[in-house]
Amino acid sequence: MKRCVIPALCLGLLSATAAKADTTTGRQAFSMSRVQQTAGQYGQHIGSNVRGMDPLSSLGGNVGYKNTGSGNIGAFNSGSGNVGAFNGNDNTSATSGNHNIGAFNGNGNTGEYDGNTNVGAFNGNYNGGSFNGNGNAGAFNGNFNGRGNR
Repeated sequence: MKRCVIPALCLGLLSATAAKADTTTGRQAFSMSRVQQTAGQYGQHIGSNVRGMDPLSSLGGNVGYKNTGSGNIGAFNSGSGNVGAFNGNDNTSATSGNHNIGAFNGNGNTGEYDGNTNVGAFNGNYNGGSFNGNGNAGAFNGNFNGRGNR
């Protein structure tokens, strides 16, 4: 009985996706914006959970090496709720470079609310102005936006 449950769940998940089959090649075409939205939502949840925890309260709630801020896991992180390494550094505002997952996310932003909630690597870096480079999934997304506002 249990052997049927897992394949049935997998089949249900596959059929519930917004995939559209290409009848010529048989490949599935997924909407990248939907993937990014979903990954961004997971990033917000994970970032929120990490930010809310205090694993080493005597050391300011950071796990890893040379972290500042709160709830960071990994090494060389600043801001809050970062998981991985080299996230949330050298931002001019405390509202930038937070809740990132992966490596080299949310760094060097000027303005406010830049480079937040990225999943992957090299996302949300070096944005100027406000509300740039947020909610990306994958790699090398949301970088160098709005630099004229610096």
